Amino acid sequence: MYFQGRGKHKIFIGMAPGVGKTYRMLEEGHALKQEGIDVVIGLLETHGRKETAEKAEGLEIIPPKLWSLGDLMLPEIDTQAIINRCPQLVLVDELAHTNVPGSPQEKRYEDVEVVLAAGIDVYSTMNVQHLESLNDIVARITGVVVRERVPDKLLEVADEVVVVDVTPETLEERLLEGKIYAHDQIKSALDNFFQRRNLIALRELALREVADSVEEDAIACIQKSQSFSVHERVLVCVSTYPNSVQLLRRGARLADYINAPLYVLFVANPDHFLTKEESLHGDICENLCKEFNGIFIRVSNSNIAKAIVEVAEKYGITQIVIGASRRSRWEILLKGSLIQKLVGLLKNIDLHIIATGKN
Repeated sequence: MYFQGRGKHKIFIGMAPGVGKTYRMLEEGHALKQEGIDVVIGLLETHGRKETAEKAEGLEIIPPKLWSLGDLMLPEIDTQAIINRCPQLVLVDELAHTNVPGSPQEKRYEDVEVVLAAGIDVYSTMNVQHLESLNDIVARITGVVVRERVPDKLLEVADEVVVVDVTPETLEERLLEGKIYAHDQIKSALDNFFQRRNLIALRELALREVADSVEEDAIACIQKSQSFSVHERVLVCVSTYPNSVQLLRRGARLADYINAPLYVLFVANPDHFLTKEESLHGDICENLCKEFNGIFIRVSNSNIAKAIVEVAEKYGITQIVIGASRRSRWEILLKGSLIQKLVGLLKNIDLHIIATGKN
């Protein structure tokens, strides 16, 4: 079987469950079918919503593959069946979904990548809180740590990203009418994730995310036409502290906003042997750096400030992101802080000091 090129990917993103992402995706699928496009459903999550199920009628569904998990048989997207069927367009719900252990791919967005590589176009859906770099922000807003996440590059490389937007008031009405969750779950949802202030903040995140994407495309066009070179470079300094993950995400957001390459530096003290937990944390930071398309740098130096300055000079860094000092005031008075040392050593480099949580 011959496939021509890579398929195109269109993502429907929203601020929360129930805004109508799946419904909108199905609407566009029907419209394209009317135009003669070969459209199929690869995986649909109706969550018991009658309107969504009804909207799927008339579209061919590729039967999911069932995988066993204990006594349960759970459906997952059958990528091989889709490739064998070879439609022009396949609709896939919930990109951030984690597949049943034993599936060929760990995450559903990885299944989508397989389908796209086969030359088949994909329409898919996701909520903004599942973006990796927004994880800490969403946790602060909602008090919920989102476990299922997708890398930001998924949106960056998508051919089109569409915000499916409704007002918080409309979403609350849908919730109270039982159009999102079962009636016995409504009060809990309103008291927790679906609080008005949460919805307002998440809506802003979703709208801003796509606005940033549009702005980046415009900048890319300008750079391409003018042979523009990128001057800004962001360096995030991480350590063995768990809050380094939060720091890395903040730095990645900064790099994204100013359209700059991302570098992440881990300075190992040669006089200190890393514990298994500390070594694992360094690996986590390195993997997350790769998710953000960054460059991870490990150096060995007992003088952390000197190591940071040397790396900054070598890579032409213009912005450095570092966590606020964890030392006591007494220790800072006696030995001085890393931040004070960097301020004295750095020239023409902006230093961003981020107050991170202790956990």
